[in-house]
Amino acid sequence: MRVVHYVNQFFGGLGGEEKAGAPLGSREGAVGPGKLLEQLLGIDAQVVLTLICGDNYAVEDQESMIAAALQKVRAANADLFVAGPCFLAGRYGMAAGALCSVVQSKLSIPVIAAMAKENPGADLYREMLYIVDSGDNAAKMQDALTRLASLAKKLIDKKVVGLPKEEGYIPRGLIRDQFVEKTAAQRLVEMVLAKVKEEPFESEMMPTAFAPVPMPPGIKDLKKARLMLITDGGLVPKGNPDKIQGSAATRWGSYNIKDCADLSGDDYEISHGGYDPQFVRQDPDRLVPLDVMRDLEREGVVGELYDEFLSTSGLANPLSNTRRMGREMAEKAKRLGIDAIILTST
Repeated sequence: MRVVHYVNQFFGGLGGEEKAGAPLGSREGAVGPGKLLEQLLGIDAQVVLTLICGDNYAVEDQESMIAAALQKVRAANADLFVAGPCFLAGRYGMAAGALCSVVQSKLSIPVIAAMAKENPGADLYREMLYIVDSGDNAAKMQDALTRLASLAKKLIDKKVVGLPKEEGYIPRGLIRDQFVEKTAAQRLVEMVLAKVKEEPFESEMMPTAFAPVPMPPGIKDLKKARLMLITDGGLVPKGNPDKIQGSAATRWGSYNIKDCADLSGDDYEISHGGYDPQFVRQDPDRLVPLDVMRDLEREGVVGELYDEFLSTSGLANPLSNTRRMGREMAEKAKRLGIDAIILTST
Protein backbone atom coordinates (compact mmCIF):
# COMPACT_ATOMS: atom_id res chain seq x y z
CA MET A 1 0.00 0.00 0.00
CA ARG A 2 1.46 3.33 -1.12
CA VAL A 3 0.64 6.22 1.20
CA VAL A 4 1.03 9.98 0.73
CA HIS A 5 1.01 12.01 3.96
CA TYR A 6 0.30 15.76 4.31
CA VAL A 7 1.73 17.72 7.26
CA ASN A 8 2.28 21.39 8.08
CA GLN A 9 5.59 23.20 8.54
CA PHE A 10 5.86 22.29 12.23
CA PHE A 11 5.35 18.53 11.91
CA GLY A 12 7.34 18.55 8.68
CA GLY A 13 10.40 19.81 10.58
CA LEU A 14 10.68 23.20 8.86
CA GLY A 15 10.00 25.29 11.95
CA GLY A 16 7.23 27.13 13.75
CA GLU A 17 5.20 30.20 12.91
CA GLU A 18 8.20 31.85 11.25
CA LYS A 19 7.91 29.20 8.50
CA ALA A 20 4.12 29.43 8.12
CA GLY A 21 4.58 31.08 4.70
CA ALA A 22 6.59 28.16 3.30
CA PRO A 23 5.18 26.95 -0.06
CA LEU A 24 4.28 23.34 -0.73
CA GLY A 25 7.26 21.01 -0.80
CA SER A 26 7.76 17.27 -0.66
CA ARG A 27 10.14 14.68 0.69
CA GLU A 28 10.42 11.05 -0.23
CA GLY A 29 9.42 8.67 2.53
CA ALA A 30 7.94 9.29 5.97
CA VAL A 31 8.64 12.45 7.97
CA GLY A 32 7.81 13.18 11.61
CA PRO A 33 4.49 11.57 12.62
CA GLY A 34 4.48 9.73 9.29
CA LYS A 35 7.13 7.35 10.63
CA LEU A 36 4.79 6.15 13.39
CA LEU A 37 1.89 6.07 10.94
CA GLU A 38 3.87 3.79 8.65
CA GLN A 39 4.53 1.36 11.51
CA LEU A 40 0.89 1.31 12.59
CA LEU A 41 -0.36 0.65 9.05
CA GLY A 42 1.70 -2.57 8.94
CA ILE A 43 4.47 -4.14 6.91
CA ASP A 44 2.53 -3.89 3.65
CA ALA A 45 2.27 -0.09 3.91
CA GLN A 46 4.85 2.50 2.95
CA VAL A 47 4.69 6.28 3.17
CA VAL A 48 6.23 6.97 -0.22
CA LEU A 49 5.86 10.77 -0.12
CA THR A 50 5.35 13.46 2.51
CA LEU A 51 3.84 16.78 1.45
CA ILE A 52 4.84 19.74 3.65
CA CYS A 53 3.32 23.21 3.50
CA GLY A 54 3.26 26.28 5.74
CA ASP A 55 -0.12 26.98 7.31
CA ASN A 56 -0.34 30.55 6.02
CA TYR A 57 0.58 29.58 2.48
CA ALA A 58 -1.86 26.66 2.53
CA VAL A 59 -4.86 28.87 3.28
CA GLU A 60 -3.81 32.04 1.47
CA ASP A 61 -2.83 30.26 -1.76
CA GLN A 62 -5.12 27.28 -1.35
CA GLU A 63 -5.99 26.81 -5.02
CA SER A 64 -2.38 26.69 -6.20
CA MET A 65 -1.35 24.53 -3.23
CA ILE A 66 -4.08 21.98 -3.91
CA ALA A 67 -3.36 21.90 -7.64
CA ALA A 68 0.34 21.23 -6.99
CA ALA A 69 -0.39 18.66 -4.29
CA LEU A 70 -2.85 16.83 -6.52
CA GLN A 71 -0.17 16.40 -9.19
CA LYS A 72 2.26 14.99 -6.63
CA VAL A 73 -0.30 12.55 -5.20
CA ARG A 74 -1.22 11.37 -8.69
CA ALA A 75 2.44 10.94 -9.68
CA ALA A 76 3.11 8.94 -6.51
CA ASN A 77 0.44 6.44 -7.57
CA ALA A 78 -0.97 6.56 -4.04
CA ASP A 79 -3.41 4.02 -2.65
CA LEU A 80 -4.18 6.13 0.44
CA PHE A 81 -3.95 9.83 1.30
CA VAL A 82 -3.59 10.91 4.94
CA ALA A 83 -3.57 14.43 6.42
CA GLY A 84 -2.61 15.35 9.97
CA PRO A 85 -3.14 14.92 12.85
CA CYS A 86 -3.89 18.64 13.02
CA PHE A 87 -5.16 18.78 16.61
CA LEU A 88 -6.49 22.33 17.25
CA ALA A 89 -4.43 24.10 14.55
CA GLY A 90 -7.20 25.80 12.56
CA ARG A 91 -5.28 26.73 9.41
CA TYR A 92 -3.72 23.26 9.31
CA GLY A 93 -7.16 21.64 9.69
CA MET A 94 -8.75 23.80 7.00
CA ALA A 95 -5.98 22.99 4.53
CA ALA A 96 -6.02 19.28 5.39
CA GLY A 97 -9.79 19.05 4.93
CA ALA A 98 -9.74 20.93 1.62
CA LEU A 99 -6.90 18.80 0.27
CA CYS A 100 -8.52 15.51 1.35
CA SER A 101 -11.84 16.44 -0.27
CA VAL A 102 -10.17 17.27 -3.60
CA VAL A 103 -7.99 14.13 -3.61
CA GLN A 104 -11.05 12.02 -2.82
CA SER A 105 -13.14 13.53 -5.61
CA LYS A 106 -10.43 13.79 -8.29
CA LEU A 107 -8.40 10.62 -7.71
CA SER A 108 -11.07 8.35 -6.17
CA ILE A 109 -8.71 6.89 -3.57
CA PRO A 110 -9.41 6.55 0.18
CA VAL A 111 -8.56 9.63 2.22
CA ILE A 112 -8.55 10.20 5.95
CA ALA A 113 -7.68 13.14 8.20
CA ALA A 114 -7.24 13.64 11.93
CA MET A 115 -8.00 16.75 13.97
CA ALA A 116 -9.80 17.91 17.11
CA LYS A 117 -13.59 18.21 17.11
CA GLU A 118 -13.18 21.94 17.79
CA ASN A 119 -10.94 22.47 14.76
CA PRO A 120 -12.82 24.57 12.14
CA GLY A 121 -11.74 22.07 9.50
CA ALA A 122 -13.74 19.38 11.28
CA ASP A 123 -16.97 21.36 11.16
CA LEU A 124 -16.47 22.21 7.53
CA TYR A 125 -15.45 18.81 6.14
CA ARG A 126 -16.79 16.13 8.52
CA GLU A 127 -19.82 15.32 6.35
CA MET A 128 -17.72 14.44 3.30
CA LEU A 129 -14.66 12.89 5.01
CA TYR A 130 -13.69 10.45 7.69
CA ILE A 131 -11.93 12.62 10.27
CA VAL A 132 -10.45 10.89 13.29
CA ASP A 133 -10.81 12.78 16.56
CA SER A 134 -7.18 13.57 17.41
CA GLY A 135 -7.83 15.38 20.68
CA ASP A 136 -6.50 18.86 21.25
CA ASN A 137 -2.73 18.46 21.53
CA ALA A 138 0.24 16.48 20.26
CA ALA A 139 0.51 14.50 23.51
CA LYS A 140 -2.30 12.38 22.03
CA MET A 141 -0.40 11.70 18.81
CA GLN A 142 -0.01 7.95 19.25
CA ASP A 143 -3.68 7.41 20.18
CA ALA A 144 -4.81 9.51 17.23
CA LEU A 145 -2.57 7.70 14.74
CA THR A 146 -3.58 4.31 16.11
CA ARG A 147 -7.25 5.06 15.46
CA LEU A 148 -6.41 6.61 12.11
CA ALA A 149 -4.44 3.57 10.98
CA SER A 150 -7.17 1.17 12.07
CA LEU A 151 -9.84 3.08 10.15
CA ALA A 152 -7.57 3.55 7.14
CA LYS A 153 -7.11 -0.23 6.84
CA LYS A 154 -10.89 -0.68 6.71
CA LEU A 155 -11.20 1.96 4.00
CA ILE A 156 -8.46 0.32 1.93
CA ASP A 157 -9.97 -3.15 2.36
CA LYS A 158 -13.47 -1.76 1.68
CA LYS A 159 -14.78 -3.16 4.94
CA VAL A 160 -17.89 -1.85 6.68
CA VAL A 161 -17.05 1.15 8.85
CA GLY A 162 -18.76 1.14 12.23
CA LEU A 163 -20.35 3.95 14.17
CA PRO A 164 -18.27 7.01 15.14
CA LYS A 165 -17.98 6.01 18.80
CA GLU A 166 -16.77 2.55 17.76
CA GLU A 167 -14.20 3.68 15.19
CA GLY A 168 -13.10 6.96 16.78
CA TYR A 169 -14.02 9.34 13.96
CA ILE A 170 -15.99 12.58 14.28
CA PRO A 171 -19.75 12.11 13.63
CA ARG A 172 -20.59 12.96 10.04
CA GLY A 173 -24.26 13.79 10.56
CA LEU A 174 -25.35 10.87 8.36
CA ILE A 175 -28.31 8.65 9.23
CA ARG A 176 -28.05 4.91 8.62
CA ASP A 177 -30.86 2.38 8.48
CA GLN A 178 -30.46 -0.58 10.83
CA PHE A 179 -32.60 -3.23 12.47
CA VAL A 180 -33.19 -2.87 16.22
CA GLU A 181 -35.18 -4.86 18.73
CA LYS A 182 -37.20 -1.98 20.19
CA THR A 183 -39.39 0.54 18.40
CA ALA A 184 -38.63 4.28 18.48
CA ALA A 185 -41.54 4.81 20.91
CA GLN A 186 -40.16 2.22 23.33
CA ARG A 187 -36.66 3.67 23.18
CA LEU A 188 -38.01 7.18 23.68
CA VAL A 189 -40.03 6.20 26.78
CA GLU A 190 -36.99 4.45 28.24
CA MET A 191 -34.86 7.57 27.74
CA VAL A 192 -37.51 9.81 29.32
CA LEU A 193 -37.82 7.52 32.35
CA ALA A 194 -34.04 7.39 32.71
CA LYS A 195 -33.89 11.18 32.58
CA VAL A 196 -36.62 11.54 35.22
CA LYS A 197 -34.77 9.08 37.48
CA GLU A 198 -31.49 10.93 36.80
CA GLU A 199 -30.02 7.74 35.35
CA PRO A 200 -27.51 7.77 32.47
CA PHE A 201 -28.85 7.51 28.92
CA GLU A 202 -27.60 8.27 25.43
CA SER A 203 -29.68 10.23 22.94
CA GLU A 204 -29.83 8.95 19.37
CA MET A 205 -29.86 12.50 17.98
CA MET A 206 -27.53 14.97 19.65
CA PRO A 207 -28.67 18.59 19.26
CA THR A 208 -26.23 21.42 18.71
CA ALA A 209 -25.53 23.11 22.03
CA PHE A 210 -25.08 26.85 22.38
CA ALA A 211 -23.64 28.33 25.56
CA PRO A 212 -25.85 31.08 27.01
CA VAL A 213 -24.58 34.60 26.40
CA PRO A 214 -25.70 37.05 29.10
CA MET A 215 -26.89 40.44 27.92
CA PRO A 216 -24.41 43.16 28.91
CA PRO A 217 -25.63 46.29 30.69
CA GLY A 218 -26.76 49.17 28.49
CA ILE A 219 -24.61 52.24 27.83
CA LYS A 220 -25.42 54.81 30.49
CA ASP A 221 -24.41 57.83 28.44
CA LEU A 222 -23.98 57.48 24.66
CA LYS A 223 -22.58 61.00 24.50
CA LYS A 224 -19.45 59.76 26.26
CA ALA A 225 -19.30 56.30 24.67
CA ARG A 226 -16.59 55.02 22.35
CA LEU A 227 -18.05 52.90 19.56
CA MET A 228 -16.65 50.48 16.97
CA LEU A 229 -18.04 49.14 13.69
CA ILE A 230 -17.69 45.44 12.83
CA THR A 231 -19.13 43.58 9.84
CA ASP A 232 -19.24 39.94 8.74
CA GLY A 233 -20.33 41.02 5.27
CA GLY A 234 -16.84 40.81 3.78
CA LEU A 235 -16.09 44.49 3.06
CA VAL A 236 -12.33 44.84 2.47
CA PRO A 237 -10.04 47.39 0.80
CA LYS A 238 -9.34 46.83 -2.90
CA GLY A 239 -6.93 43.95 -3.35
CA ASN A 240 -8.11 42.24 -0.14
CA PRO A 241 -4.77 42.82 1.67
CA ASP A 242 -5.49 40.28 4.42
CA LYS A 243 -6.69 37.66 1.92
CA ILE A 244 -9.93 37.08 3.81
CA GLN A 245 -11.66 34.09 2.23
CA GLY A 246 -15.14 34.65 0.81
CA SER A 247 -16.34 31.41 2.43
CA ALA A 248 -15.31 29.78 5.70
CA ALA A 249 -12.95 32.67 6.45
CA THR A 250 -10.18 31.93 8.92
CA ARG A 251 -9.10 35.53 9.51
CA TRP A 252 -10.37 39.08 9.90
CA GLY A 253 -8.99 42.51 9.13
CA SER A 254 -8.91 45.96 10.71
CA TYR A 255 -9.15 48.93 8.31
CA ASN A 256 -8.41 52.60 8.82
CA ILE A 257 -11.29 55.12 8.60
CA LYS A 258 -9.58 58.00 10.41
CA ASP A 259 -10.51 61.39 8.95
CA CYS A 260 -12.99 59.62 6.64
CA ALA A 261 -16.71 60.43 6.70
CA ASP A 262 -17.91 58.39 3.72
CA LEU A 263 -16.84 55.06 2.20
CA SER A 264 -16.34 54.96 -1.55
CA GLY A 265 -16.96 51.94 -3.75
CA ASP A 266 -13.78 52.83 -5.64
CA ASP A 267 -11.74 51.92 -2.57
CA TYR A 268 -13.44 48.72 -1.42
CA GLU A 269 -14.51 45.28 -2.64
CA ILE A 270 -16.50 42.35 -1.25
CA SER A 271 -14.96 39.03 -0.20
CA HIS A 272 -18.16 37.15 0.60
CA GLY A 273 -20.39 34.81 -1.40
CA GLY A 274 -24.05 34.07 -0.96
CA TYR A 275 -25.54 37.54 -1.50
CA ASP A 276 -25.69 40.11 -4.30
CA PRO A 277 -22.96 42.65 -3.45
CA GLN A 278 -23.74 45.20 -6.17
CA PHE A 279 -25.51 47.62 -3.82
CA VAL A 280 -22.64 47.51 -1.31
CA ARG A 281 -20.15 48.10 -4.13
CA GLN A 282 -22.17 51.18 -5.14
CA ASP A 283 -22.09 52.51 -1.57
CA PRO A 284 -20.14 50.58 1.12
CA ASP A 285 -21.87 52.69 3.80
CA ARG A 286 -24.88 50.43 3.24
CA LEU A 287 -22.93 47.67 4.97
CA VAL A 288 -20.58 49.67 7.20
CA PRO A 289 -22.61 52.80 8.10
CA LEU A 290 -19.71 55.20 8.51
CA ASP A 291 -21.59 58.17 7.06
CA VAL A 292 -24.44 57.95 9.60
CA MET A 293 -22.05 57.34 12.49
CA ARG A 294 -20.03 60.44 11.58
CA ASP A 295 -23.28 62.45 11.57
CA LEU A 296 -24.14 61.12 15.05
CA GLU A 297 -20.61 61.90 16.20
CA ARG A 298 -20.81 65.51 14.95
CA GLU A 299 -24.24 65.95 16.53
CA GLY A 300 -22.95 64.74 19.88
CA VAL A 301 -25.29 61.74 20.01
CA VAL A 302 -22.30 59.43 20.47
CA GLY A 303 -18.97 60.30 21.99
CA GLU A 304 -16.41 58.87 19.56
CA LEU A 305 -16.20 56.38 16.71
CA TYR A 306 -13.02 54.29 16.69
CA ASP A 307 -10.90 55.08 13.64
CA GLU A 308 -10.82 51.50 12.27
CA PHE A 309 -13.58 49.03 11.38
CA LEU A 310 -13.20 45.25 11.62
CA SER A 311 -14.35 42.91 8.86
CA THR A 312 -14.55 39.24 7.96
CA SER A 313 -16.82 36.90 5.96
CA GLY A 314 -19.48 34.98 7.83
CA LEU A 315 -20.44 32.65 4.98
CA ALA A 316 -20.38 28.88 5.69
CA ASN A 317 -18.21 29.38 8.73
CA PRO A 318 -17.96 26.65 11.39
CA LEU A 319 -19.06 27.74 14.85
CA SER A 320 -15.70 26.90 16.37
CA ASN A 321 -14.00 29.26 13.92
CA THR A 322 -16.46 32.15 14.32
CA ARG A 323 -16.21 31.86 18.10
CA ARG A 324 -12.42 32.12 17.87
CA MET A 325 -12.55 35.20 15.64
CA GLY A 326 -15.23 36.74 17.85
CA ARG A 327 -13.03 36.30 20.92
CA GLU A 328 -10.09 37.89 19.10
CA MET A 329 -12.18 40.88 18.04
CA ALA A 330 -13.60 41.25 21.55
CA GLU A 331 -10.11 41.20 23.06
CA LYS A 332 -9.03 43.98 20.69
CA ALA A 333 -12.11 46.05 21.59
CA LYS A 334 -11.41 45.64 25.30
CA ARG A 335 -7.79 46.72 24.92
CA LEU A 336 -8.95 49.85 23.10
CA GLY A 337 -11.54 50.73 25.72
CA ILE A 338 -14.51 50.35 23.35
CA ASP A 339 -17.85 50.77 25.13
CA ALA A 340 -20.14 49.35 22.43
CA ILE A 341 -19.99 47.67 19.03
CA ILE A 342 -22.36 47.94 16.09
CA LEU A 343 -22.23 44.64 14.19
CA THR A 344 -23.68 44.54 10.68
CA SER A 345 -24.41 41.53 8.52
CA THR A 346 -26.01 40.71 5.16
